[in-house]
Amino acid sequence: MVAAGPLGTAPAASARQPGCSEHDRAGLAGEPVTEGPGSTRDGSPWEVLAVRYGTRNTTRAAVFLDYAIYGEPDAPLIMDYYFWVLRNDLEVILVDTGFSEQGGARRGRITVVPPLQALRELGIEPDDVRLVIVTHAHYDHIGNLCHFPNAQAVLSRREYTFWTGPGDKPIFMSVAETGEIEELRRRHELGTLRLVDDKHSLRPGVTLVDVGGHTPGQLVVLVETGRLRVVLASDALHYYEEAERDRPFAIASNVPEMYDAYAWLRELADDDRTVVVAGHDPDVMRRFPRQSGPVAGHAVRIAGERRLPPPPTATALRRPADTRTPL
Repeated sequence: MVAAGPLGTAPAASARQPGCSEHDRAGLAGEPVTEGPGSTRDGSPWEVLAVRYGTRNTTRAAVFLDYAIYGEPDAPLIMDYYFWVLRNDLEVILVDTGFSEQGGARRGRITVVPPLQALRELGIEPDDVRLVIVTHAHYDHIGNLCHFPNAQAVLSRREYTFWTGPGDKPIFMSVAETGEIEELRRRHELGTLRLVDDKHSLRPGVTLVDVGGHTPGQLVVLVETGRLRVVLASDALHYYEEAERDRPFAIASNVPEMYDAYAWLRELADDDRTVVVAGHDPDVMRRFPRQSGPVAGHAVRIAGERRLPPPPTATALRRPADTRTPL
């Protein structure tokens, strides 16, 4: 995959992101956020959780690109919205931050549980999160990024280049929020946004792969949990059916890259120790065991043993409960 060219100087942000207070931004002032203790040594195996925070009713014709060519009648379809948590004895890593209250309401999305509330139900305070992986810059994946003032954000360089350049056109911004793109610019200026290319080893056992397709720099997160390799496909695979039947999603920046990603995910799934997790499929809540406690209705354990959150001074990744599911 060809990496994007060098970035220009990011312009200063002119507007505060809706819903974010000055307190939320406090950790972004001054020196860049460091990775914190434990970031360069192995922790215990990762626990991987998927949290369903939203949903909506849609149709197959609205979800699959050029659906009419398949010669099938249209039908209702549910789209769920998730973010993911990795944690171990050293740190918590958040994968995406869900849509904001304003961004979801503007598009008629249903909030099952506010993402920040869901995190607290898991025993995780936003101020204690030191690392957020942003798989791509759509509104339903970066909507609450400003509420993690102490976290370094990680994004594909191709994704940043697009959304701070040609991505400002109305046809693209229908799935993004201006204030949230400004948040990325602001973090880039302050040194709290790390840009990665191609395949990047983020932590021991955590690898990011830029596959593009859905957006110019869509990331997939690979997590080694001991017995299992978990593939958090995010929107490289909204529904399992996309890869199983080679049916691209309706929103695509590069359809050939999307097909390539499906083929790669199928290849990964052929390994008996690999679990692929789709980004919006309601079936995720059926394939994996439910969490107990306050999050029982909206969180599942993809892999790893249940763990308590790390102490506030640590930067943590957690271990997964080993479960094998087909693609």
